[in-house]
Amino acid sequence: MPSLFCLTSMAPIFSLFLALFFIVSSSNAQGPPSPGFSPSSRVSTVTFDQGFRNLWGPQHQKLDQGSLTIWLDKTSGSGFKSLHSYQSGYFGAAMKLDPGYTAGVITSFYLSNNEEHPGNHDEIDIEFLGTTPDKPYTLQTNVFIKGSGDRNRIGREMRVHLWRYSKKSDATFPTRPMWVYGSIWDASSWATENGRYKADYNFQPFVGWYTDFRVSGCTANDPIFCRPPSASLYGSESLSRQQVSTMLWVQRNYLVYDYCHDPHRDHTQIPEC
Repeated sequence: MPSLFCLTSMAPIFSLFLALFFIVSSSNAQGPPSPGFSPSSRVSTVTFDQGFRNLWGPQHQKLDQGSLTIWLDKTSGSGFKSLHSYQSGYFGAAMKLDPGYTAGVITSFYLSNNEEHPGNHDEIDIEFLGTTPDKPYTLQTNVFIKGSGDRNRIGREMRVHLWRYSKKSDATFPTRPMWVYGSIWDASSWATENGRYKADYNFQPFVGWYTDFRVSGCTANDPIFCRPPSASLYGSESLSRQQVSTMLWVQRNYLVYDYCHDPHRDHTQIPEC
C-alpha cells in the first residue's frame, strides 16, 4: 500500500505544498493514522512531458507508459526538471525505490532555484537516503534559504517521514520562485549513516521509479492573486487538526534526527526552533 508523505510550508507571499507518495515494501504492517485529506485528491495527474524535461544523464532515463525510470551506475546518475518555475503550488509524484543495497545513493524530489541563483539559492528537499538491505530507508527533508551550499548554508534537516515548521521571518522561509526537480545521485560521503556505508557499484544500477506526477500552482509569471491548492479540505492555509495529529504520530514513532535538537547547531540561526 502506498503511504502519504507531505511537507507543508506557508508564507504571506509564498505558499508551497509538496506531497509525495512513497511506495516501498515494509515489514512493519502498522502505518500512521489517516490524515483525513490529501490535496492530491483535488490535483489531477500530468504526464512527464506535460510537466517536466530531462536535465542531465539522458542515457540513464527511460519513459514508458507514463512511468519514468532513472538510474545510477558508475558512469552517471540522472535528473529531471519542471518546465516552469513556481511561486507557489502543490507538487507530487508516486515513487518506488530500489529494494537492494543502495547505501550512499539519494533518490529525490525537490524544489530549487540553484540555476537561477547560483551560490545563493533556495531549496526544499525530499530525499530518500539509501541503505543496506537489513535497514529501512530514511526520508530526509530539508529547507534552506539563500544558501551557498557550503558550510555557510543554514540547513533545516529532519530525518523522518513528515515535517513542517512555521515561518518566523523572511530569513527562515524561501520567497523566490523555484523549479521542481527529481534525481538519483551518489552521496556516499554522508547519505548512509553519515558516510559509514558507501555506494557499492557491484550492485549497480541503482534505480528509482516515478509516476503519477502532480503539478498545480502559480508560476512565476502568474498574477499576484493566483492561489495554490489548499493543504486542507476546507481551504485553510494550515493543516487540519487530523493532519497535525498524523504528523505528530509519525514524528513520535519514526523521528531519527531533528536539527532543532542538534547540540552542535548554532541555534541563533534557526529562530523557529
